Amino acid sequence: MKRSILRGACFISVLGATMLAAGAHAFLDHAEPAVGSAAASSPRQLKIWFTDDLVASGCSVQVTDAAGRQVDKKDARVDDATKSLYIISLPALPPGTYKVTWHALCPQGHKTDGNFTFTVRS
Repeated sequence: MKRSILRGACFISVLGATMLAAGAHAFLDHAEPAVGSAAASSPRQLKIWFTDDLVASGCSVQVTDAAGRQVDKKDARVDDATKSLYIISLPALPPGTYKVTWHALCPQGHKTDGNFTFTVRS
């Protein structure tokens, strides 16, 4: 019986540590325009929500066109009210597919990165 209790306690400890470690990263939660979406018109901003708060000095985002040219306004920032939201302004984008490349840093010091695309139809 003691052995079963000990095994159960070890399992719970390992499970808890794994869940805690997984929660200490800023993974992409969702974006606007949405990942892989086709927007009817050019969005004025790109908004990316993460699963953890962000450290502004360790984050970046870049929006590029099909030729690889940066098209965003280079004013990316963490939202004042929602620390897990990263925003960058966009000019009027012509129809086409755009690639978003992001890097995020959470307060625990963990870095994540990724990319996705969205399309502007008109």
